[in-house]
Amino acid sequence: MAKQNRRTQSRNKTRSSGKTNRSQKKSVPKARRPQPKKRAVLNSPLVEARNSPIHGRGVYAIVPIKKGARVIEYLGERISHGEADARYEKKGDDDGHTFLFIASNRTVIDAGVDGNDARFINHSCAPNCETVIENSRVFIDAIRNIKPGEELGYDYQLTWESTDDPAELALYACRCGAKKCRGTMLDKEPTDKKDEKKKAKKKAKKR
Repeated sequence: MAKQNRRTQSRNKTRSSGKTNRSQKKSVPKARRPQPKKRAVLNSPLVEARNSPIHGRGVYAIVPIKKGARVIEYLGERISHGEADARYEKKGDDDGHTFLFIASNRTVIDAGVDGNDARFINHSCAPNCETVIENSRVFIDAIRNIKPGEELGYDYQLTWESTDDPAELALYACRCGAKKCRGTMLDKEPTDKKDEKKKAKKKAKKR
């Protein structure tokens, strides 16, 4: 089953692949509930959410956004991985959609609770944004100049395995409309194949 790609943090800053879904099953220590913090801005003055031809709601630039600009923070309730699994296990098997985003090995952000417009940013195979994790907080940054009226998107790169049920993987079809759309929100290569390649490289180095 597809799930968010987890990457190793470097200097407490990680560029991440995107949102996760309820199929993520990890044994992770329960995270401490963070102390309430003041939020300077719930939604960004650079964007607004409205209906999207890609899927449901989308997020659009309302002013010019320069490459490298920090657009918005992905906000929501901060919960443990165990709580995230328990909270969404009652969702239908044919429903791969949640507002979960892995912020660290301990914390998942559920934007379905106290979330902001960032949760509506759709997947794109030709993204104009990327997600960046800093100190277990998730931000969306522009990777090129974005014009007013343009929809924001980043590549979810949901992880999957070659043994996953094709019918379940089909739930993550992409409709971004990009010229080189790969037709899916899934990562290009299954995690088990990536792991095999890593093991092969390690064996080759030892010889």
